[in-house]
Amino acid sequence: MIAIQKTKKHAWILLVGVGISSFGDFIYLVAINILVLQMTGSAAAVAGLWIMGPAASILTKFWSGSLIDRLNKRRLMILTDVFRGVLVTVIPFVNSLWLIYCCLFFLSVAKAFFEPTSISYITGLIPKQQRKQFNSFRSLVTSGAFLVGPAVAGVLLMITTASIAIWLNAGSFFLSALLLTLLPNLTSSEDAPKSFAWTFLIEDWKHVTDFSKSHAYVIAIYLFAQLFMVIALGMDAQEVVFTQQVLGLSEAEFGLLISITGAGSIVGAAVVSILAKKLSIRMLLASGYLMVAAGYVIYAFSFSFWSVAVGFIILGFFNAFSSTGTMTFYQNNVPLSIMGRITSVYGTLQSLLQVIFILLIGFTGDLVPLRYSIIAASLLIVALSLIKTVLVYQPSRYKYFIEESETNDQTEKVLEEG
Repeated sequence: MIAIQKTKKHAWILLVGVGISSFGDFIYLVAINILVLQMTGSAAAVAGLWIMGPAASILTKFWSGSLIDRLNKRRLMILTDVFRGVLVTVIPFVNSLWLIYCCLFFLSVAKAFFEPTSISYITGLIPKQQRKQFNSFRSLVTSGAFLVGPAVAGVLLMITTASIAIWLNAGSFFLSALLLTLLPNLTSSEDAPKSFAWTFLIEDWKHVTDFSKSHAYVIAIYLFAQLFMVIALGMDAQEVVFTQQVLGLSEAEFGLLISITGAGSIVGAAVVSILAKKLSIRMLLASGYLMVAAGYVIYAFSFSFWSVAVGFIILGFFNAFSSTGTMTFYQNNVPLSIMGRITSVYGTLQSLLQVIFILLIGFTGDLVPLRYSIIAASLLIVALSLIKTVLVYQPSRYKYFIEESETNDQTEKVLEEG
C-alpha cells in the first residue's frame, strides 16, 4: 500500500513537471516567433525557426538512444531541463539571427534527448496497470497547455515584451528540473558507460534491427502511428495558408479555430482520463485514428468556418484517444532496456519524413491547387487508419493488447474454478 501511494505521488510530481514545461513551451513558441519577426521583419526568417527542430532531431536521435539507455535517466532529464533553461534565458540578449538559430538548434538537441528519456523513465516509474491512466492524464495536461499557453503569451505580449514571455519559459524549465529532483532514480550510476565509442552505436543499431525483425508486429503498429503523425503535421504546416487563402478566413477566425481544437483536445483527454479503465487499448487505437482521420477529411473538404470547426473539434477530441493508446501499447511491448534506442532511431526516421512531407505539400501547392494536396493527404491518412484498425483487431494479435487488469481477472477466475 505504501509503495502504491509513493508511486501515485511520484506520478503526480512528474505530471506537474511535464505540465509546467509544456505550458512554458507554448508561451515560448508564440514569443520566439514575435521576437524574430520584430528583429528581422522577415517571414522567411520566422519560417527558418521551424527547420531547427527536425534538423536537430535528424542529426541527434540516431545516436542519442545509445546514451539514453546507458545513463541515469532522471539525471539526464534534469540536466537537459537546466541546459534548456540557460539557453532560453540567453536568447533575448542575442542580437544576431544566426546566433538565435544556433541556440534553437541546441535547444532542439536537448529536446531530442529529453523526449526519449522521459518515455523510458515514465515506463520504468509507472506500473503497467497504471500506464493507460497516466498517459491519459498526460494528454490532458499537454492539451491544457496547448490551449492556455498561447492565450497567456498573447496577454504577456500586450502588457510586457516578448523577452519576458521567453524568460517565463526559461523559468518553467528550471522549475521542471527542480520537481524532477524529487523523483526516484531508476538506475544506478554503475549502469553508465565509462566511455562512449562507435562500437556501441553499431551494436545498438543491430539490437534495434534484431528487435524490429523479431517483433515486426509491434514495430508495424508504431510505424503506422509515426507515419500518420508525419502526414498530419505536413497538413498542419499548411493550415494558415489553406484557411486564409483557400477558404478566405480571417486571422481572428484562424485563431478561434486553434482554440476550438485545443478545447476539443482537453475534453477528449478528460473523457479518456475518466474512462481509462473501461476503454481498451485496441478501442483507443482504432477509434482514435479513424476519427482523427475523419476530422482531417472534413477539414480538407470544408468550404466554411463552421465546417472546418467541426473537423477540428473531432480531430482534437479523438487525438487524446490515439496518443494514449499508442503510448500505452508502445510502453507495454517494448523492453525498457532498449526503449531509448528504439524511440530515438525511429524518431530520426520520423523527423526525416516530416521534413520531406512538409516540403512535398508546399511544393505540390505551387503545381496544383492546395486543396487537392490537402484532400490527397487526408485520404492517405484515412487509408493508414483503416489498415491500422485491421492490424489492431487481428484475433491472433490479442496477446499484444492484454492489460494487467485482464491478467488479474483471468488469474482470479482460474483460482476460483480450481
